[in-house]
Amino acid sequence: MDIWTYESVEYVTVAGEAWLASASEYPRSMRALWESRPWASSVLPCGRTFDVISMPALFGRRVLDELWSSGPGCGPVASYRGRTLLFVQPGAAPRLRTLLAWEEWARDVPPLLCHGQGDAVTVPPLQRMVDAPDSPSLGGGRWIVAPDTREPWLPGAAVVLWACVRAARGEPRGRASATAGPAGAGAGPEVSLEPVPSA
Repeated sequence: MDIWTYESVEYVTVAGEAWLASASEYPRSMRALWESRPWASSVLPCGRTFDVISMPALFGRRVLDELWSSGPGCGPVASYRGRTLLFVQPGAAPRLRTLLAWEEWARDVPPLLCHGQGDAVTVPPLQRMVDAPDSPSLGGGRWIVAPDTREPWLPGAAVVLWACVRAARGEPRGRASATAGPAGAGAGPEVSLEPVPSA
């Protein structure tokens, strides 16, 4: 499946909006703001409902291709100011930061921004005008995979690390060793991180 063609949507569903708002300390106020300004970007805190991994756009595309073609897929993903924002499980950002500090993997993966507890990120508008500009200086970003449920599945640190290493090393694609977690549990699949031979 080509996520960039078939999974891309231009708006957030009502259920997805409720999920995003739950990240705020004042979800009702956030939803009221969105109701009056659906085309405006918003700033939301990380650590409560989600963490966010920010990566260079081109590398982010390769990571998402790995997640969809060889792995378990992904949750919401946005594009903002030349970066790909991957929404992950709360707590995954510091864990991924620790995993990437291992010399074995850090040399292959470009620097990533791991936003967790205490950080905040700018998210794209809930709706995107049809003729909205894609220029970073003019647009507010866009959703690549917009939130569409109150409990989206979010990848954990191990899943993201697996996809990052494969994307960085340009490995042949194959099915990941993954087992689905319980429906609605939010834990997602567990992906086997087998040693990857050095390029």
